[in-house]
Amino acid sequence: MPRFLIFDAKHYDHVTLGPVAEALDVDLKYYDFRLQPDTVEAARDAAGVCVFVNDKLPREVVERLSELGVRMIALRCAGFNNVDLAAAEDCGITVVRVPAYSPYAVAEHAVALLMALNRKVARAHHRVHELNFALEGLVGFDVHGKTIGIVGTGKIGKVAADIFAGFGTTILVTDAYPDQAWADERGYEYTTFEDLCARSDVISLHPPLTSETFHMVDKEAINQMKDGVMIINVSRGGLVDTKALVKALKRGKVGGVALDVYEEEEGVFFEDHSSHILMDDTLARLLTFPNVVITSHQAFLTEEALAEIARVTVNNMRLFLDGAPPLVDTALVAAQ
Repeated sequence: MPRFLIFDAKHYDHVTLGPVAEALDVDLKYYDFRLQPDTVEAARDAAGVCVFVNDKLPREVVERLSELGVRMIALRCAGFNNVDLAAAEDCGITVVRVPAYSPYAVAEHAVALLMALNRKVARAHHRVHELNFALEGLVGFDVHGKTIGIVGTGKIGKVAADIFAGFGTTILVTDAYPDQAWADERGYEYTTFEDLCARSDVISLHPPLTSETFHMVDKEAINQMKDGVMIINVSRGGLVDTKALVKALKRGKVGGVALDVYEEEEGVFFEDHSSHILMDDTLARLLTFPNVVITSHQAFLTEEALAEIARVTVNNMRLFLDGAPPLVDTALVAAQ
């Protein structure tokens, strides 16, 4: 039976993908290492490979996959900036993804990060466990009445806007492809990114990572923001110029940062490094700030999201084996 290889597999991948694969008669093999140039030979004779956000599939890897007999690349995530789609099309390899596993999971995490950052939840938690019940240094602000800027109004951005609106806030939104009818219905205001930066008390990032959005939050953008602005990023690390962000934190321009992603997270996030020295000086510096909250790319990690990822991914594998087209809206390259 043709086999699909699951790269960078975690325990929850076994738990969620396995039962669906058994039900659909799809043969899976799990690898705990990432697919990248020095591991691509492991894919020999596989029907397809299943990869995650930090697997690396540049043209050289895609072409080698083709030579090894691989005909399908299944991304068990929404983002696809780590795969050379042009190379896949040239090689006749089908590429599919999971475009909307749970916008609620990621949007809710953005709100959780803001509340944890603003109300000093982590600091308060550690204090109490040391029997320190003092309140000094724990002052936050009411989110009610503030202006929230939502960058990117895809499925996740729209859900985030609606949740933030529930606090009694003013919602500004920006997107290269605005949905004006949606904004008008809810009373949100579409504006430019520059205007959103200037007017927002909190900025939450939700666009995809493209050549146009790479480092969109840079020194120039930060300088346009309000003093004390809070920045939330649950989308892609490359949206933020981290070195510029560190400088803005040091001079007090940025009042707080909450990140679930980091532009150099490969090789760090998703792994346990608690017994090692952190070699990334920029990330190490970020971790020293009391007004920075970082989680390890876990915004997607809910039971509902994992179940949907498994359903879409394995069903597309089954359809591929049956010679049928992929599920609607999941194909990035439909080569079959």
